[in-house]
Amino acid sequence: MQVPDAKVGLSTASVYPRGAASAFELAGRLGYDAVEVMVWTEPVSQEAGALRGLAELHEVEICSIHAPTLLLTQRVWGTEPWDKVDRSIELAEEVGASTVVLHPPFRWQRDYALEFVEGVAEREERTEVRLAVENMFPWRARAREMQAYLPHWDPVDVDYDHVTLDLSHTATAGSDALAMANALGDRLTHVHLADGSGSYKDEHLVPGRGTQPCAELLESLAAQDFSGSIVVEVGTRRLDDEQRELDLAEALAFARLHFAAPR
Repeated sequence: MQVPDAKVGLSTASVYPRGAASAFELAGRLGYDAVEVMVWTEPVSQEAGALRGLAELHEVEICSIHAPTLLLTQRVWGTEPWDKVDRSIELAEEVGASTVVLHPPFRWQRDYALEFVEGVAEREERTEVRLAVENMFPWRARAREMQAYLPHWDPVDVDYDHVTLDLSHTATAGSDALAMANALGDRLTHVHLADGSGSYKDEHLVPGRGTQPCAELLESLAAQDFSGSIVVEVGTRRLDDEQRELDLAEALAFARLHFAAPR
C-alpha cells in the first residue's frame, strides 16, 4: 500500500466549546500529526508563543491557521478584513504553519470582495504560507436561496492558487466532492475532513456518518500522493468529554484507514 506523508490534523474547532489547550492535548494523546488553529475570541488561539508552547508540550505540529473570517469572529482582530488575513499570515509564519484557511467574503463586504482574488494572490507572492480559500455553500431557508459569498461559494472556477475542500460544506451545497477535487487538481492543497447528510445546516459529522464520499476522496488523494494536510473538523459541541474523545478517535481511525492506495 502507498501511504503519503501528508499530515492528519485536528482542528481546534472540533473540541468547541473546549479551548485550544484541550485540542492540543487530545491531538497528542490520540495520535494526530498536527493541529489546525481556529482563531477565535480565546486569547490562546491568537498568541504565537502560547501556541508554540502547546505544540511542543504535546509533540504535534501546527499545520494551519484558520483566519477569523466567520460570522461569529467578525470582531476578532478588528473589523477590517485584510487586517485579519495579514495577522493570520503573521501568526502562521510565527508558529511554522504552512497554510492559512480563508473563507470568501460575505456579499455585504463589497469592497473586500472586489479585490479579494487579487489581494490573496499578492499576499501569496510575499510569503511562503499558502492561502487556501475554502468552498462554502448557498444559504437556504425553505424554498429560498441566497448567494451569501463573493465572488462565489464554489472556488473551482475562481482564480485561486490554493483551495481548501470541506466535505461538510459540499454536503450542504449539494456539490459533487469528487468532481470538485478532480477539477481543482493541484490547487487542492488542504482538506477539512467531515461529513454531512445534505441538510441545509452545516453538520460537520464524523466521516462515515453521512452521505459524502469521504473514503473515496481519501483513497483518490492517496493514489495521487497528496502532500497537503487533512484536518478533521467535526462538531462535538453537544457531547461530553468521553464521547468527544471517542468521536475524534473514530475520525482519526477513518482517516488512517482510507488515506492509502495500492502501489
